[in-house]
Order: sequence, then C-alpha cells, then structure tokens
Amino acid sequence: MAILGMNHFTILSGNLDATLAFYCDVLGLHSGRRPPFDFPGAWLYSGDTAVLHVIAGRPLPADPAGVIDHMAFTAQGLADTVTQLQQRAIRFDLRRLVGDGTWQLFCHDPDGARVELDFDATEPAPPGFVD
Repeated sequence: MAILGMNHFTILSGNLDATLAFYCDVLGLHSGRRPPFDFPGAWLYSGDTAVLHVIAGRPLPADPAGVIDHMAFTAQGLADTVTQLQQRAIRFDLRRLVGDGTWQLFCHDPDGARVELDFDATEPAPPGFVD
C-alpha cells in the first residue's frame, strides 16, 4: 500500500453557521455536495475537491486541537486574507518560512482548530507588516 495524497480533514463544530462563515467567507472555500447523512454538517470544497468535512451536533472535545496540531492549506491573496481577518477581529500570526520565504499565516477557526495558510514567497507583504 502507498498513500497517494491527502483526501480531507474532518472537524467538529459547535456553531455550524460560524464555522461556515469562517471557512467560506474568510478563507474562500465553498459548500458543495454532501451525502444525505443523518447528522448536520457540510462538505467544503476548494475547486472541485472536498477538502474539509464539518460535523455539527456532536459534543466538542475539551481540547479542540486533540492530537492534531493544525491543518494547512495552500492559499493565494495574502493581503486580502489579512484584511478579511482584521475586519472580523480574528487574531493571526504571520511569518516567513526560513529558507524559501513562504508566507505562513496561522489563526484559529471559531471552535479553536488551528489553521495554517501558506502563501507563495513572491506575494507582497500586507500593509502594515514589516518583512
């Protein structure tokens, strides 16, 4: 057996509307086809690929991170993303990856899951950020 690639992450949500607003309105994923499960949730897509499954209606763990430290997405539009986060008062940490200069932006979703967004090193620094 060999792993061929990453299929998706699944997260639990205590507030499905807030979770969808974060991942769709702020990060740009979109809701799409989901099997008719007997519990609430959503499948969120990047293009034609369902990359994030959201399950609602279940108790959340005491530690939202559990054994997963974070999920990472390749992204584009660093300055616009920073603006979206600032407008929603979502705290974030922005840094450059040592070596290749990739921009790494870390924040948390509404339920506390840590999210990393990786932007190409050639994207300009967002306003107010000293590179």
